[in-house]
Amino acid sequence: MSQFIQIHAENPQDRLIKQAVEIIQQGGVVVYPTDTSYAIGCHLGDKKAVDRIRQLRMLDDKHDFTLICEDLSQIASYARVDNEAYRILKSHTPGAYTFILKATKEVPKMLMHPKKKTIGIRVPGSNIIQAILKALGEPMLTSTLILPGDDYPMTDPYDIRQTLAASLDLIIDGGYCGMDETSLISLVDGNIEVLRQGAGRVEAFLP
Repeated sequence: MSQFIQIHAENPQDRLIKQAVEIIQQGGVVVYPTDTSYAIGCHLGDKKAVDRIRQLRMLDDKHDFTLICEDLSQIASYARVDNEAYRILKSHTPGAYTFILKATKEVPKMLMHPKKKTIGIRVPGSNIIQAILKALGEPMLTSTLILPGDDYPMTDPYDIRQTLAASLDLIIDGGYCGMDETSLISLVDGNIEVLRQGAGRVEAFLP
């Protein structure tokens, strides 16, 4: 049975952030709010936790996982960022975007696309997850909380608890979240491509 904690969206309580980080460091699978929707995540190096997320969301090995990062300085360790990609990232983070980039060797193989060797990168504009990432000191693996057969993410933390309490270690109630996914932008090999239009405006990425 998962723990359920309420964290203030504007002023996250340090005690509760510490509690969440400890669960993540111990291999827990957690659901948390972002600036677009609720997401599910875990420590990026924990295979058992990653497998639990794959099973919960019924994801195959071709799914592009995303690393949720505190800031640009973390991104460079996990993704190959040229000058143009850096300019784009600097202009659009934090924000409602996920960027697909070539992964570095720091990314566990189980997380990257098996053929393309790519990884999603996201810097959110949510105080709760930013506080968690700062206390954790490293990125987390993340995926939008869309259950198999659903078209949209879950939005209500109480519905999440009722549906998934037995499958999770922690649910963070940060209030109601929206149903929009991030906009998905590929920056692989210097080519800019909009793969999905979501919450973030994409005009700047179009030809």
